[in-house]
Amino acid sequence: MGHNGISAYVAPIDDLESAPAGDISCALGGNGVLTTFIQEAEFYCGRDVAILRPKVALTKQQVLFYCLCIKSNRFRYNYGRQANKTLPTLPVPTVDEIPLWVNAVDLNQIMGADAGVSCTPTPPIAPDSWKPFRYDALFDIKKGQRLTKSAMEEGETPFIGAIDSGNGYRQYVSAAPNHEAGTITVSYNGSVGEAFYQSAPFWASDDINVLYPKFDMNVYVAMFICALIRREKFRFSYGRKWHLGRMKESIIRLPVDAAGEPDLAFMEGYVKSLPYSKSI
Repeated sequence: MGHNGISAYVAPIDDLESAPAGDISCALGGNGVLTTFIQEAEFYCGRDVAILRPKVALTKQQVLFYCLCIKSNRFRYNYGRQANKTLPTLPVPTVDEIPLWVNAVDLNQIMGADAGVSCTPTPPIAPDSWKPFRYDALFDIKKGQRLTKSAMEEGETPFIGAIDSGNGYRQYVSAAPNHEAGTITVSYNGSVGEAFYQSAPFWASDDINVLYPKFDMNVYVAMFICALIRREKFRFSYGRKWHLGRMKESIIRLPVDAAGEPDLAFMEGYVKSLPYSKSI
């Protein structure tokens, strides 16, 4: 359950009092059991959601802390064991036991994160006018290298694996990086087609192909290209991997300039016009 638990917006309901802003909603069952949120506006909820109201004055940081404490008990429940009867008995810290760092958290630290780099309206996308390019015409493509578990000692080098989140970072290892920053990693096994821009030197696993651009690629151009690469994942599967040879021959369609070359300025401008691009 995401989006702060909000599933819809409704008009005021006659003879039904809404819960006030600042109350806590807690899911009692389903896949989102014990997902817990502070609600910023008046709200209604269904029968499978509990409303929690603090009995003592709490800061917003403290309320959010309790939301996390409640949610951390999700492992106790499943489809056959919901929280509608046991929620009141879940142990949580007393107010005196709340860590000092909780109130020190800056709740405004992500204010403005949804802004774009540029105020220019997002330019239209016209894929019909784009030109096909072979991957090996745009990139030098190199395969990652296996690192055994016995060699994975904790360190400062990002280890990029075939996963679909966290920019591909699986952990940090002591091995020296085997690939450079300013490149794109693409999973050819596991989460096939997941593509990420790497801003620091890293170790790529043997499930990863690393794309070294033959052109001037900044982070904004890379984000545009990564989005296009991910759209190709439907073409591949466990039985049809995107191995090095196949990737070199693969085609990617890109916007082009008057000379028929990849339009890097358009790609950069497009990404900079998007919400949250200021956070890149």
